[in-house]
Amino acid sequence: MLKQRVLTAVVLLAILGATTYPQSAWPFLIFLGIACACAGWEWSKLTLPGSKAIPVLLGLGLFASTMLQAANWIDNHHPNYLWFLGSTFVSAFVWILAVIPSVLAGQAQKPPRNIFWTLFAPVALFSTWAALAYHYIHHGALYVLSLLILIWVADIAAYFAGKAWGRHKLAPAISPGKTREGAVAGITGVVIWIIGSSYWPDSFGASLVTNWSMPGAILCACLLGVLSIIGDLFESLLKRRAGIKDSSNLLPGHGGVYDRIDAVVAVVPLAFLMTELPAGAIPW
Repeated sequence: MLKQRVLTAVVLLAILGATTYPQSAWPFLIFLGIACACAGWEWSKLTLPGSKAIPVLLGLGLFASTMLQAANWIDNHHPNYLWFLGSTFVSAFVWILAVIPSVLAGQAQKPPRNIFWTLFAPVALFSTWAALAYHYIHHGALYVLSLLILIWVADIAAYFAGKAWGRHKLAPAISPGKTREGAVAGITGVVIWIIGSSYWPDSFGASLVTNWSMPGAILCACLLGVLSIIGDLFESLLKRRAGIKDSSNLLPGHGGVYDRIDAVVAVVPLAFLMTELPAGAIPW
């Protein structure tokens, strides 16, 4: 299993690296679009168990909409940001006002079928794709990498701290392995990364500190750290209700695409709003 996980990770990283090498943004945006389409298919299978057509149509619709948006941004001198901004605001508010309370309630025994979470899937995934695509086009690959590292740091710090010092369960009904000590370590890791990366020019951390000052950036980092944990727990909640371990078997040794990007989907839309709106970078 470990060998399979490592091999899959190496292949994915190689593909990801290859998509960022060309001068054109198209390869990277297509890669992101495929990932979001697969995650949308997996997500809707969790919230609409037994349905075959709707998850497929949702995945195909996500890919089509992301490619249309990519064409508009890359080839149009007057790009349209309306759908992007609308979905990003909706996504950020739903994560904070609806997902967090649902995760805290921890009602894993509820039926898996849920129309609201099904409808939220394309909004959350499209806004995530669009935010990463916008960052890539306007700030470059290293900026996107610095944002993704924030999420990886939260996950790695929480895992190892939980293994070493975890005593108190964070959400036993949803994910028995996660601990409060691990969550604190994950959030602390995010704060440390933001402070450290703020000295890295053209990084997400530098942008966050520029817009909010260091104290404000630390508060933003704490919120993003919380959302990283919530994104993971939310997918675990959906899987618990559906009675399955992985969202799919698309990635050998890793489960599904949604299993790999659950925290990314929760963090990226709000992270975009924290950095781009205060800077006035988006033309309305």
